[in-house]
Amino acid sequence: MKLIHKILFLSVICLMTLSCELEDGENLNGPTAESIQDGITRGELEQAITGVLSDMRLRIDTQVDGQSLAGREYYRFQSSDPRWSSDVMTGNLDNNTFYTTTPYSARYTVIKNANLIIEGIGNSEGIFTEAEKSLSEGFLNTIKAHELLMVLNQQYQNGIRVDVSDPNNLGPFLGYDEAIAFISTLLGDAATQLQNGGDEFPFSLPEGFTIAATPADFFQFNKAIHARVEVYRGNYTDAESLLEDSFMDLNGDLSESIYFTFSQSGLDFPNPLFFSVNQTVANARIAHPSFIEDTLTGDSRISKVVRREEVLTQSDLSGIYNVFVYDNIVDNVDIIRNEELILLYAEALHISNPSEAINAINIVRNAAELDDYTGGDSPAELVDEILLQRRYSLFAEGGHRWIDMRRFNRLDQLPNDRPGDNVFVQFPTPAAENR
Repeated sequence: MKLIHKILFLSVICLMTLSCELEDGENLNGPTAESIQDGITRGELEQAITGVLSDMRLRIDTQVDGQSLAGREYYRFQSSDPRWSSDVMTGNLDNNTFYTTTPYSARYTVIKNANLIIEGIGNSEGIFTEAEKSLSEGFLNTIKAHELLMVLNQQYQNGIRVDVSDPNNLGPFLGYDEAIAFISTLLGDAATQLQNGGDEFPFSLPEGFTIAATPADFFQFNKAIHARVEVYRGNYTDAESLLEDSFMDLNGDLSESIYFTFSQSGLDFPNPLFFSVNQTVANARIAHPSFIEDTLTGDSRISKVVRREEVLTQSDLSGIYNVFVYDNIVDNVDIIRNEELILLYAEALHISNPSEAINAINIVRNAAELDDYTGGDSPAELVDEILLQRRYSLFAEGGHRWIDMRRFNRLDQLPNDRPGDNVFVQFPTPAAENR
């Protein structure tokens, strides 16, 4: 049985961080897959959207850990499971274990549930206006595109399935170029659907989507994700245009973002990327020594790591700095923020308008308490600088370093710390896919 066949619609629960209002007589435990497919009420739609956004957080720690280890951002020490220090650092990956299968399954769970909601809206007669249907589909297709990109980032040239709407008749695997082109088209279609709707979604959005709570503002989030896709594709002219329509603000707060929230209340869960300072080898994230060694003098982003009282070692990997990107157990995790958008803008312009690219670079450098960039303005020199700034601005957040070095064919520049270590190009396709 293929892995995606096993994905079930999760019961949706109203978390304390997300507000829900139920219509009279509705199931307090959340709608089922069957009830949604047959048609969805306004109250059920509210619950289902809450569930999809909550599920986007599932296994993000496993995905971020895997990609961050591959990008040599940090080490993941876990005495109960040494595969982080063995398999992932050596590139000897298992196609049927947690670091491969759980992020893959979690992302497709979100995609499957979004498809069910879209089907349910289509089967709901007389409940939603055509404008509301368009808005809902634009919202959900944007979320689907984001999740497909998350899968593709790990699978790369293995390719992914983009058509999983019918569990009994899954679409074929598409190679990287074809899959990312599909994601780009899906985001474009979603943007059109958002523009064809009204001024208000037929559901509410949680705190993390405050700056994207209206269709017009969510449209900007769609454009931000689309810009990331086009930069990955090297379509810089398109990326520049998309960024101009996004929430990017060269004069704004770099931390402005759409983000996930966490809590310790009820049935919610805390931020899985947070570890307290001076964790033992039983469970720790330790900054790769090169992150400290390569830090520019005065760069305030060094605060993303905290020096330990003593060196921590596992399997001949050692470090003395804890990763400390998140301050507490309920800290938010960004999906995308203004700082990344400005660096995407710098990359989009580094060939066509190097002076403006340098201006964008300096915005990020100055925010990190660094002086203006004084290097050359050739494309190669600017790429070096942009990758450096992305390394420190996005450290330990989404596995960006591995993706960046891969797309510029620089994986061989990442350090291997032991004989037999190897930086791999992609995670294997899960065994249960039965390709």
